[in-house]
Amino acid sequence: MPALTDLNTVREILSRHGFSFSKALGQNFLINPSVCPRMAQLCHPELDGEFAVLEIGPGIGVLTKELAQVAKRVISIELDTRLLPILKETLADYPNVTVINGDAMKLDLAAVLKEHAEGLPVVVCANLPYYITSPLLMRLLESRLPVEAITVLVQKEAAVRLCAQPATRECGAVTLAVRYFAEPEILFSVSRGSFLPAPKVDSSVIRLRLHDKPPCEIADEALFFRLVHAAFGQRRKTLSNSLGAAGYTKEQIITVLQAAELSPTARAEELTLAQFAALTKLFLTI
Repeated sequence: MPALTDLNTVREILSRHGFSFSKALGQNFLINPSVCPRMAQLCHPELDGEFAVLEIGPGIGVLTKELAQVAKRVISIELDTRLLPILKETLADYPNVTVINGDAMKLDLAAVLKEHAEGLPVVVCANLPYYITSPLLMRLLESRLPVEAITVLVQKEAAVRLCAQPATRECGAVTLAVRYFAEPEILFSVSRGSFLPAPKVDSSVIRLRLHDKPPCEIADEALFFRLVHAAFGQRRKTLSNSLGAAGYTKEQIITVLQAAELSPTARAEELTLAQFAALTKLFLTI
C-alpha cells in the first residue's frame, strides 16, 4: 500500500469508505511523512523493542504503522466507528496491532493494558485531538497506569503550558499537576500544514517521563489539587482572594500564607510545586 502520508492515497481511501472529517471529534490526520517516524523513535526512552504502546485516536493508522515497527505490541483506541474498516485495511500487515473501539475517557485503561500489553513495559504515543488534551493527559496520569512515558502531539500553546516551569508566567494548574506526576519536555514543532485538514494553529510533540515517586511529598493529594485549581482558576487575583474558592475564609487563608512566609498579594503563577505542597500541609492544620 502507498504511504498513508500521500495526499492522493489518503483521499482515495477516505472517499472509498465514504468518510468525512468530524469537527466535533477534532479529526486532523497527519500527512507530513517525517513526523510519525520521529514520534515512534522518541516515544520509548531506554526501551529496546520489548515494549507495548498505547495509542489513542489512530485515525487512519499513520502513526500506528510506525509504532508497530518499533514495538512488540500496539494497542490503539479509536472512538469513531467509521474508521474501523479503514484501520482494518491499512493495518492488515501488522498482526501486532490491536484496535479497540471505545472512548479513552471512559474505558478501563488498566484492564485494557492488562489484557493486551502482555506484561511488557508500556508507553503512550498519540496524536491527540486538541479538545481533549488536558483531560485525557490528567486521566492517564491520575489513573497511575503502568506507563513509563507519554509522547503526544498537541496544540503548540498547550505544549508550552504543559511543559512550563513552575513559578513562571506560562505556568497553570495543569503545569503543576503534570510536574507532580512527570518530567515534561517539548521535543519538536509541527506546522499546521502537516495535517489534513489543516488546523488554524501549529502543534508540538511533547514527552512526559513519569516519576518513580513525586518530586515532593504531598500530605493530601485531593486538597493539593483543590488548592491549585482554586489558585489558578482566578489567576489574576491574589492568593488571599483566589484560595477562597477552595472553601476557606479570608482569615484562614491569611493565617496560612503568613505561616508559609508568603505575601497575601502573591499570585498562583509565582509559586513552586514545593510551595503548594507546603500550603497543603498548613491548611490541614486549620
